[in-house]
Amino acid sequence: MRKFSGSIAMRMLAGLPLALVLSTQASAEYREYSGTVAAISDDAMTIANRQGDRVSFRRSDATAVTGAKTRWQTIEAGDRVSVSWKLVDAPRIAYKVVVLPPEPASRE
Repeated sequence: MRKFSGSIAMRMLAGLPLALVLSTQASAEYREYSGTVAAISDDAMTIANRQGDRVSFRRSDATAVTGAKTRWQTIEAGDRVSVSWKLVDAPRIAYKVVVLPPEPASRE
């Protein structure tokens, strides 16, 4: 019985580093935050969502801009965007910014 218990313990210890590596990779997955650009500069933007929350993102060399606009310099306050970022980043870094088309005017 001891030999069997020891075997199980050794397998669990051997799998521990793999579990730690996988959990680190999972925490580095991208998150998305969508809203309206409240402020933008050459190296940062602040996004306001519908609940009134404001979140800031830093621009990096890896930042890609796609959608209705394809350059960071053409994004303006009031544009609707969706930003991909990693939870592990502090401060938050915008890896991908998708500029959404303007919302259609409502018919009232």
